[in-house]
Amino acid sequence: MWYSLDTIVARAKRKGFVYPNSEIYGGLANARDFGPYGALLKKNIADLWINHFTQERDDILLLDTTIIAHPTTREASGHLTSFSDALIDDKKTWQRFRADKLIEDYIEKNRQGLEDEALAQKLGVKSLAPEARGNEGMHDFIVKYIPNNPETKEKAERTEARNFNLMLESHLGPVANDASKVYLRPETCQSLFTDFKAVLDSTRARIPFGLAQVGKAFRNEITPGQFLYRTREFEQMEIEYFVPNIPEEAMRIFNEWKDASMAYRTDVIGIAPEHLRFKDHEKLAHYAAAATDVEYLYPWGFGEIQGVHNRTYFDLTQHQAYSKKDLQYKDPYTGQRYIPRCVEASFGLGRQVMVAMLEFYDEEQLAEGDTRVVVRFPKQLAPIKFAVLPLVKKDEQQTKIWTELFKKLSKQRKCEYDDNGAIGKRYRRQDEIWTPYCITIDQQTLEDGTVTVRERDSMQQTRVKMEEIRL
Repeated sequence: MWYSLDTIVARAKRKGFVYPNSEIYGGLANARDFGPYGALLKKNIADLWINHFTQERDDILLLDTTIIAHPTTREASGHLTSFSDALIDDKKTWQRFRADKLIEDYIEKNRQGLEDEALAQKLGVKSLAPEARGNEGMHDFIVKYIPNNPETKEKAERTEARNFNLMLESHLGPVANDASKVYLRPETCQSLFTDFKAVLDSTRARIPFGLAQVGKAFRNEITPGQFLYRTREFEQMEIEYFVPNIPEEAMRIFNEWKDASMAYRTDVIGIAPEHLRFKDHEKLAHYAAAATDVEYLYPWGFGEIQGVHNRTYFDLTQHQAYSKKDLQYKDPYTGQRYIPRCVEASFGLGRQVMVAMLEFYDEEQLAEGDTRVVVRFPKQLAPIKFAVLPLVKKDEQQTKIWTELFKKLSKQRKCEYDDNGAIGKRYRRQDEIWTPYCITIDQQTLEDGTVTVRERDSMQQTRVKMEEIRL
């Protein structure tokens, strides 16, 4: 059963997962802060990703690079000239919209269960991909099919579609001029390329191998929205996997990463397979030989949650040309020197948090007629792992027991103590913040050292020895 995005957003704020940024001043458009539980959830998702792709494998190394890099980095990568979106204005209101977003929203609203090929035929177009039309084609499509301003609902007077660079500028040093201009990184991958040679010189990395990192990125989005789906400040989890300079080998590994990305979501995270799909890019970026998105079924339709790209050898070749430094890899066995190709797997961390909230939220109807809000998130990612609930909070003996138990469990897992209200209400509170286990201490605990462990999903209660408690 699907729940509305408004329900998820309201619940996220009320339960301490995600707040609007600077709300006391009216807020900043689509800027979000992660609250006490949201920050833990985000950390757990990032930690699981790091463990799965870097700890459980011996061919991927973890880095942590700076947000601001040498300005030539952005020139070599092509971001100064080609990192842009096509924008179109309504001259009546001077509101600005992303042309591709207007078209994508229109297509999804008119899909009516049709597959891409049938929908394209219905609309009389060769491709549903907005960018495949070019700026002029997107303008013509919008004028024909989307005559009204989507916000005012009045007939719009459209400008031409023009490119707008998405990078956010800043300045280093006391004087703000062109010489001090720098850019906040729009993606986290470029420093993985500029550090490629340093990694080779300081480690025993041998191709094929990957570099990974989790970090902030910034994009001057014109139309941010849909909660955590599109924001100007966000976090990425990216892997650049370097492979031999053999096109067929790079494509084979590209397909392996597609399979690994899907398996990670279904087998590790537990997302229903029917809520996921691949969508291959019809129009490729200038650096790509192949690209696909892993898409999730959001309340408004399928949308990107991850990208997998065959970036060829574009990035290292560009940085070698601009830096005048040799970035070739030397095969230790054959002595062959070459610029390796690269397969990229890029995950949006904020979108992973949002998907978790959507995928595992439920309002369960109980036998007695009550409704239980419960989030059945995978236990290893739950913000709080154990809640310790004494039945009598002023009993000195129980207080001593729960204090010792809480300290013991907290050394290994994040725990919470709750002694406020009836035990049933406390269970419900923990269900809403995804806590998998509640531990109740009572008079019998004083007699035989056992406690009641209540499991979130089934609500079953089991009496166990305190030393037997395991996640």
